[in-house]
Amino acid sequence: MAKDKIRFVCQSCAAAHAKWQGRCDACGEWNTLVEEAPAPRGPGPASKAGPGRRVEFVDLAGESAPPARMLTGIAELDRVLGGGFVESSAVLVGGDPGIGKSTILLQAAAHMAAAGHRTLYISGEEAVAQVRLRARRLGLEGAPLALASATALRDIVATLQAEKQAALVVIDSIQTMWLDTLDSAPGTVAQVRACAAELIRVAKSESFALVLVGHVTKEGTLAGPRVLEHMVDATLYFEGDRGHQFRILRATKNRFGATDEIGVFEMTEGGLVEVANPSALFLAERRGNISGSAVFAGVEGTRPVLVEVQALLSPSNGGSPRRSVVGWDSGRLSMLLAVLEARAGLNLGQNDVYLNIAGGLRIAEPAADLAVAAALVSAATDQPTDPDRVYFGEVGLSGEVRQVSQPEQRLREAQKLGFQAATLPRRIARGGRAAPQAEALRLDEIGHVADLVAPFAAKSVKPRA
Repeated sequence: MAKDKIRFVCQSCAAAHAKWQGRCDACGEWNTLVEEAPAPRGPGPASKAGPGRRVEFVDLAGESAPPARMLTGIAELDRVLGGGFVESSAVLVGGDPGIGKSTILLQAAAHMAAAGHRTLYISGEEAVAQVRLRARRLGLEGAPLALASATALRDIVATLQAEKQAALVVIDSIQTMWLDTLDSAPGTVAQVRACAAELIRVAKSESFALVLVGHVTKEGTLAGPRVLEHMVDATLYFEGDRGHQFRILRATKNRFGATDEIGVFEMTEGGLVEVANPSALFLAERRGNISGSAVFAGVEGTRPVLVEVQALLSPSNGGSPRRSVVGWDSGRLSMLLAVLEARAGLNLGQNDVYLNIAGGLRIAEPAADLAVAAALVSAATDQPTDPDRVYFGEVGLSGEVRQVSQPEQRLREAQKLGFQAATLPRRIARGGRAAPQAEALRLDEIGHVADLVAPFAAKSVKPRA
């Protein structure tokens, strides 16, 4: 039998190399290759275990009962999960250090334990005394939560298999777990992959919901192998700045609910407090008489959210103008600036451009193009936008304003918050019926960015004496 060769595995992308080298050829990261022994080979098709069982097939038209849900007691977390935790499911929660991962999971675990569910919290990063201090600060010390501090996977698996009534198990974090059959250190690709696979197997066999806390890299992605995200049923990311009061919990993968759903929280001394109406909170400090500001009516998952887009232009002192973006795609900003110059006649190439999405929310949908364009035009002409108007629409390279999804939900949210007008793409009748209109909103439908720039340009022209 041929001898297994030692391989070097990248801790960033899990690519395997035959020999050590300073830079990974797959992802380009430096000093990430770690020597690992090959995994033991499993039994082949001709092993002594014999052939496998025959797989049974069923009809596609059959009916299956929806999975049972366990509510966490936190409405925003239940929204992101799709209605609560599902039995035998595995959820991966990631985010920057100090963003609030352990805080919200401790709150959810304590609420579920108080509701009568057997809940286990296993911490590999903190001692029991440290977790108790956090629980006392959050006012959760009276919850019947089972707490332990351990990192040895063999001991944790034996404990979970002995617990027959467990409904929820929290592992904080997967990077601290250690399997003694592997020679690599905790946190390496081999350890994270093997420990996660074993914990998920136990969760499926013992029918409890499993939550794994994951570290993130400096780029904001989950550390460890990419296969870890494919192994779990749902992946949740915490967004926001640790110095900011708002926290955004976003679902990027969910086999039991909608993806791109968000939950909004506010960090207080008593922990994370859910925000039932994030639109009002994001616009609470808005001043409507300042140029360079526009309100975007967006949709995050199934929830309409209104946020303020802020733009600032200043003359560039160097040869290359600066483009600084917070909460939006910098490449899309460059494209939109080029469209405004080429299609609308605005001269913005010699200005430094600063763009910010107020509130710490990160916008990814193209529908924000029209609101960003309105903020840029307002800053360029020094004319404030209408404080009672919202904007949404996608802008193409030829300057056309394209339709976006769910316009009715956006308009209803704007109407609920007291806005009186909306600038949106020219809607087309579908199926022989006209597009529905909001009753109390004045709708200005435009088809080109030139139609957006014209009112600002007319106001900026001063009449002659």
